[in-house]
Amino acid sequence: MEAGLFTANNVWMMICTGLVFFMHLGFSLLEIGLTREKNTINILFKNVFIICVGLLVYYIGGFNLMYPGFAEDSSGIFSFAGFGIAPPENGMTPEYADGGYTWWTDFLFQGMFAATAATIVSGAVAERIKLGAFMIFTVIYVGLVYPIVGSWKWGGGFLDAMGFYDFAGSTLVHSVGGWAALIAIYLLGARIGKFDENGKANAIPGHNIPFAVAGVLILWLGWFGFNGGSVLSADPALTSLTLVTTSLAAAAGGVSAFIVSTIMYKNYDLTMFLNGILGGLVGITAGADQMSPNDAVIIGVIAGAIIVFGVALVDKLKLDDPVGAVAVHLICGIWGTLAVGIFGAMASMEQFVTQLTGVGIVGAFCCTTAFIILFVLKKTMGLRVSEKEELEGLDEHEHGMSAYPDFGLNEH
Repeated sequence: MEAGLFTANNVWMMICTGLVFFMHLGFSLLEIGLTREKNTINILFKNVFIICVGLLVYYIGGFNLMYPGFAEDSSGIFSFAGFGIAPPENGMTPEYADGGYTWWTDFLFQGMFAATAATIVSGAVAERIKLGAFMIFTVIYVGLVYPIVGSWKWGGGFLDAMGFYDFAGSTLVHSVGGWAALIAIYLLGARIGKFDENGKANAIPGHNIPFAVAGVLILWLGWFGFNGGSVLSADPALTSLTLVTTSLAAAAGGVSAFIVSTIMYKNYDLTMFLNGILGGLVGITAGADQMSPNDAVIIGVIAGAIIVFGVALVDKLKLDDPVGAVAVHLICGIWGTLAVGIFGAMASMEQFVTQLTGVGIVGAFCCTTAFIILFVLKKTMGLRVSEKEELEGLDEHEHGMSAYPDFGLNEH
């Protein structure tokens, strides 16, 4: 491979790495926008913690747990290549990764992905989880659970051997986070005031919808790196197709969610519109490189409808998910993974069954591990803040500061 092409590939992957990093700002703005101002510092602290500690635990062992180089005679379930990230002999040459990128770029790109799984949980448990418990959960989940699941497909493990396909992580990133979010909100319980004495869900409005809109648009931009980088080179045909299918699914998801929610609830719900966009993005992620533009629109339309019914289902089950993380990341993640067997270049009943099997295996593993981690935390240090802390806000009690001090302007 000529040096210029190798350099171009690597630069594209570094740009995509930067875009995925930028998604953490999007998640932060979305989460604080859809929750109350008294918990803003707490949420921002969690999101900053996730990216810093997520990257460090991925460096310590997560990367080599996810890409262990399974031996041909292994089960493809678990292997570990050792601590740290020392590059292999040809790690900086075109011989590594077919000239798509260097070893260092590989680590950083995958490290940005790793932290995203915990960010998904952060939104679901917002406004009531103890910060210490959340931090411990993040370290274990990002450090162990996420890379083990990732190794089964992207690391050449048993899911890869059976033909399971997940291009950029509808299951391996979004559902991994979504399953943990589901278990967490079940164990935590709902926020005070979310459900009345008859079990009817009450809306708890977010304090800054402009932030939420900015967050979603930043996430859409970041998804160009999330999916575009998953081509693993700057291949012109594949990267451009991937960005087109990604954007069409996002647009279709948003429009579908707003239309379905308008028909059901007789108002133009901006938050449903926003989550529909995210649902379309999650839905296309498993097969963005395999779909035609028409396929992408259909997948997005169905994902947008799933969002509306998914949010209603979560409420009906008396689970409290302030940002709709379960509907967006778990349910649309499952849909996107199954869609690989229904639409696009890989569509077949055999592929659909393989996709369904993979979803079930990952779901069982993630639910089990998340439950064990969170249940132990609940029985030891406790998961939930006190009623007083919740009512007065986590910013005051856990951080001793406010996100929006008035600077004494009301004194005059």
